[in-house]
Amino acid sequence: MKARFLRFAAVKSRARRASTVGLFLTLFASAAHAQQGTPEQRRACTPDVYRLCASEIPNVRAITACLRRNRLSLSEACRTVFDQAGG
Repeated sequence: MKARFLRFAAVKSRARRASTVGLFLTLFASAAHAQQGTPEQRRACTPDVYRLCASEIPNVRAITACLRRNRLSLSEACRTVFDQAGG
């Protein structure tokens, strides 16, 4: 019974993290471009959020700051998104 609950909690936690990252990327792109970012822009930075800034999830401001601090470690695709945003 406990194992079943823990598996359910883990799935729920992963879903929550994924939706939080999606929300972050939408808000980041909206703030950066005064409009909603494209799906390509969100896809470009999602791996970097998990790789570099997972400990900051779900704090959107902290994730953005983390990505900026780690600009040199960003994937080329995500760095391009930040360069376009002027961030």
